[in-house]
Amino acid sequence: MRILSRLERFDIRRLLSGIIVTAGLVVLLVLCFGIPCRNSFCLSPVNVSGIVANSNEVVSVVKTEINLSSDDDDDEYEEETRNNGSSRENVKVELNVSINSSPNVSLGKPEMAVEGSVLVRSNVLPILKRQKQVAATVSISQMNSLLIRSLSSSHSPKPRWSSARDSEMLSAKFEIENASVVHESPGLDASVYRNISKFLRSYDLMERKLRVYVYKEGKKPIFHRPMPRGIYASEGWFMKLMESNKKFLVKDPRKAHLFYIPVSIKALRTSLGLDFQTPKDLADHLKEYVDLIAAKYKFWNRTAGADHFLVACHDWGNKLTKKHMSNSVRALCNSNVAQGFRIGIDTALPVTYIRSAESPIEYRGGKPPSERKILAFFAGSMHGYLRPILVQLWENKSPDMKIFGPMPRDPQGKKQYREYMKSSRYCICARGYEVHTPRVVEAIINECVPVIIADNYVPPFFEVLNWEEFAVFVEEKDIQNLRNILVSIPEERYIGMQARVKTVQQHFLWHKKPVKFDLFHMILHSVWHSRLNRVKTKSRH
Repeated sequence: MRILSRLERFDIRRLLSGIIVTAGLVVLLVLCFGIPCRNSFCLSPVNVSGIVANSNEVVSVVKTEINLSSDDDDDEYEEETRNNGSSRENVKVELNVSINSSPNVSLGKPEMAVEGSVLVRSNVLPILKRQKQVAATVSISQMNSLLIRSLSSSHSPKPRWSSARDSEMLSAKFEIENASVVHESPGLDASVYRNISKFLRSYDLMERKLRVYVYKEGKKPIFHRPMPRGIYASEGWFMKLMESNKKFLVKDPRKAHLFYIPVSIKALRTSLGLDFQTPKDLADHLKEYVDLIAAKYKFWNRTAGADHFLVACHDWGNKLTKKHMSNSVRALCNSNVAQGFRIGIDTALPVTYIRSAESPIEYRGGKPPSERKILAFFAGSMHGYLRPILVQLWENKSPDMKIFGPMPRDPQGKKQYREYMKSSRYCICARGYEVHTPRVVEAIINECVPVIIADNYVPPFFEVLNWEEFAVFVEEKDIQNLRNILVSIPEERYIGMQARVKTVQQHFLWHKKPVKFDLFHMILHSVWHSRLNRVKTKSRH
């Protein structure tokens, strides 16, 4: 009995020692590598102190509150998901960060630093983990090459039978390719277009010949209920103006060149309740609609949906439509080539944050170049991995760089935000959780040159507009050199870009009654342009 008691005590001591050693190893691993969790950030407060390579300037402690949701800048959407009891992740994390930085800060492999007696990773480790997982960057020049390639190689399926509408589209395509040379046009600056001659000819033919059929099927609010306010207003305004249009619409679908699916991805995301929360569930709901119109009409089956289109500004627009509407023209705000956006087939939709459906173009305009004393401005929520880096690197670092986190949302705060945009030379349009942001259009409305920092982002109307003539593109890896890049732009170049921003502004404005070259017509033209370049006729043997 005494021997057995000693053995039991020995086993207990050995078990306890094993538990202590294991717990110690776990703690050490957590301190070294962080707690694995979704969206790179962990669910508890994290205090990190670290160094960054090639750094020599000490930065004060920065406290940042980060909202780990999957949508960009949309308080309305957050309120809707709370009301619907959504399981959407909405976690607040407080980072207490102390870093060393300089304009030469490296955003590559994190360095190691010592805090007390424990070895920990650099303070930007969770952010850089996210960055490493992103696919290889496609530069703006590579996007230009992809566009040219797409125009010479069509992947659209051949129709199952011929249609007079296809012949009309092919005739229009021939006229555009052989358009008379135009060097200038009243109200337009030829330099902001890839080819102003072809654009004007294409636009004229669209106005005269294009006919669109809108499906009547589908129940509200997912179908046929436009939402003209908020960050997803683009899909709502287009639906509202398309369904009430008398110039392009036809009642007889046999006369239509294009077929519009009047769906709101925002309403789809929020209206179906808890039984429909995953992307697959929502995509399957859309498939049921496609199956409905395919069974009732012959038009979807004739082209496998290639002459159909939808307009979606919600972040999930791409993922919900890329399987069952893969042949269709998709006008998407989330125009990320690394996530399935197809240059030359899909069209990039501008994000327009409309606060008043009655006054969609209020507050436009800004100061002339000589009165814009601020070099660059940014303010916004710390969404995604890039914005915290932007703020850490540039907040309070240079008097001509006004870089902030969230500004107050009261009337005074909103007014100050607009004044900063109207007084700045360059407005920083940094990606959030996704590549698109309303700041691109906000910059143009306030006549501020957009600085787009969003790798793989295809800007709106890319097939028509020459964006490098009125915007600056900075790759995310170069954010530490942001000020140097901007001050290196010659004064003459800046003045020209700012003037072209004012000229191109007309393409980004909503009007209650559409006017020539406005946002409604430009979106429709992009869809028309995509379909023209992919239209085919049935082969005859």
